[in-house]
Amino acid sequence: MIKKVISALIAGATLLAPASGDLSADDWQRVGDDITSGVSGIVVDGRHGDTVDALAVRDNKEPGQQRLVAVRYSRHAKPQVRAVEWQGEPPVDLEAIDAVPGREGEYVALASDGTAYRIRREKGTVLREDGALHRKRDTVRVIHEFRLPGISPDGNYEGFALARTARGTVVAVWADRGGDERPAKLTAATWNPATDAFGQPDSVEFSVPYPAEHVRHVSDVELSARGGLTVSSASDPGDDGPYDSALYAAGRLVARDDGEAELRLSATPDRLATFAGHKIEALACLPGSRTGILGTDDENDGGSVTTAAFCRP
Repeated sequence: MIKKVISALIAGATLLAPASGDLSADDWQRVGDDITSGVSGIVVDGRHGDTVDALAVRDNKEPGQQRLVAVRYSRHAKPQVRAVEWQGEPPVDLEAIDAVPGREGEYVALASDGTAYRIRREKGTVLREDGALHRKRDTVRVIHEFRLPGISPDGNYEGFALARTARGTVVAVWADRGGDERPAKLTAATWNPATDAFGQPDSVEFSVPYPAEHVRHVSDVELSARGGLTVSSASDPGDDGPYDSALYAAGRLVARDDGEAELRLSATPDRLATFAGHKIEALACLPGSRTGILGTDDENDGGSVTTAAFCRP
């Protein structure tokens, strides 16, 4: 029996749009120079003209290594990168981050084993009553730690996105990256920000034709204003590369009559752009813009960010 579905309208995100072709290394700006300073996930935190403020996660595992950084990016200036302190026991191998819709300063960061961290950020500069600026540490603290539903012990989770539907519900999409002959697995479910409880998950396997070797079929995922999904895919032959990446229009998310989320992925995803020489692991769209920000984890060569026209309002 054919199930009737109603498209979910996602507020405050972006639609997919064709991006320009390959970008040269000159279009990228470094935010780190070694294996501990890549970008494995990113979320837009604000925009001021051509300047983008973002919060990025790093997939570090050892004590004392950064887990979060604030990045101020402009095409016309060197990026400003500032550490954000993780209060309490630091997580291991953070791979994605997104903002909690309707909750300013709240985010969900995802580790590769499927553990999610609901965090609240306290920025480092405050205005005192006398009008003077007072500097303090930029920190996040964990509100709640939980596991995503249906997590496989063999999975490696690299993509996560949240968005609010026109019905007022919040949906989540996450991805086990897959590898070479093993497809990625995208999963979607409704999510209640009041309780961190999920609805019934819906999972679909997903593969890309390019890159063709050492491939991670999904290295991050973004959700558009009308339920469209874009994913990044990357080739990772080792800590010294060489790397290649691509962006794809993967399909869409719809809402069933009962309000649960359903994925409809394309058997032949549309490649939007390719990026030689970088391992893209992070993407996010700027609200009200065709522009998105991309982040790389190039292992021994550090991390970089750039923008590309793969979004639209």
